[in-house]
Amino acid sequence: MRWLRMIVMAFVLPIAWPAAASDLTVKVIGGDGKPVSDAVLTVTRDAPALDSAKLSSNERPASATRIIDQKDETFRPYVQVFRPGDMVVFRNSDTTRHHVYSFSPIKSFEFVLRPGESSPPLPLDHTGIAAVGCNIHDHMITYLYVSDAENIAVSGPDGQITLPRLPTGQYTLHLWHPQLHPGRPDVVRAIHLDGNTSPDPITMALSLIPDPRLQIDREHLGY
Repeated sequence: MRWLRMIVMAFVLPIAWPAAASDLTVKVIGGDGKPVSDAVLTVTRDAPALDSAKLSSNERPASATRIIDQKDETFRPYVQVFRPGDMVVFRNSDTTRHHVYSFSPIKSFEFVLRPGESSPPLPLDHTGIAAVGCNIHDHMITYLYVSDAENIAVSGPDGQITLPRLPTGQYTLHLWHPQLHPGRPDVVRAIHLDGNTSPDPITMALSLIPDPRLQIDREHLGY
């Protein structure tokens, strides 16, 4: 009767159905209705007991080293997302010298880089935002956004961000951009994902100050 016991067990044992999930797409626009790049979207679930907004040590990916290049007297990229423990390297691809520095509370440093030189890898251990400038070229600026949030992404030239397979639940969206007006908080939106269908793209609008790479904005160097 072994075959009968196997049939009974097949009906008794729980079946591991795949968890319901939704893809979330956000389109970021400016006051003129045009797409906004370099906006950082952080998505946290409002039930941390069920789905922690922070990565556990077992889930956290291996530390990465990311390069911030300097070319045509411009930091590239303008905004870069890091995890705590990641490292950043500044590379000078220009034909002129650069003096890279930051006074940020999460990491202060300075490097003088001649053409073709790169800085040593710089560890980023604390969460927060570091504004980085060049002490020789005031119009140069980049931002290091260090976060341990599980769901985080940066908008591209089309202003679009897609986060795949978010579990069912209530979420809070935080949108940050380096050109938000000084003292203004992140733009926040609450949404619910049912896990059965992916919602239509969500449009989030930002009111931004002029690009600090075109004119120096030392107030933002306080990050």
